[in-house]
Amino acid sequence: VHCSLCGPVVLYGCDTWSLTLREEHRLQVFENRVLRRIFGPRREDDGVWRKLHNEKLKNLYSSPNIVRVTKSRRMRWTGHVARMDGTRGVHQVLVGKPEGRPRLRWEDNVRQDLWEIGVEGDWILLAQDKVRWRALVSSVMNIRVR
Repeated sequence: VHCSLCGPVVLYGCDTWSLTLREEHRLQVFENRVLRRIFGPRREDDGVWRKLHNEKLKNLYSSPNIVRVTKSRRMRWTGHVARMDGTRGVHQVLVGKPEGRPRLRWEDNVRQDLWEIGVEGDWILLAQDKVRWRALVSSVMNIRVR
């Protein structure tokens, strides 16, 4: 999926996506389907051709999966916006409290991403330290998805 042609198309704007678990699963299924198409079936010792299982695909494909890339880009963008001047519109949208409550906020995804790597606390304060934030972004990319 991260090939030079389809990667940018599939991941366009993923920095701002608010994904549910179902949508993450669908992205993973899509990526596995593309990888199966690229790697093709394998001949077993008994001479039978079989599709590759998900674990075998993960082992053959060394790049991070599409969900990890999405989460990492979302974290990178979060740090960028959190360090912006407080008068900028995008910063106000990020830290502001909307009226009503969408079913899943983008901020909820960021908090979940941080929780997965064992980080809790005020993410806006964390993002102010650019060096530490970049380390967090990298660790989000490298976590293995279930």
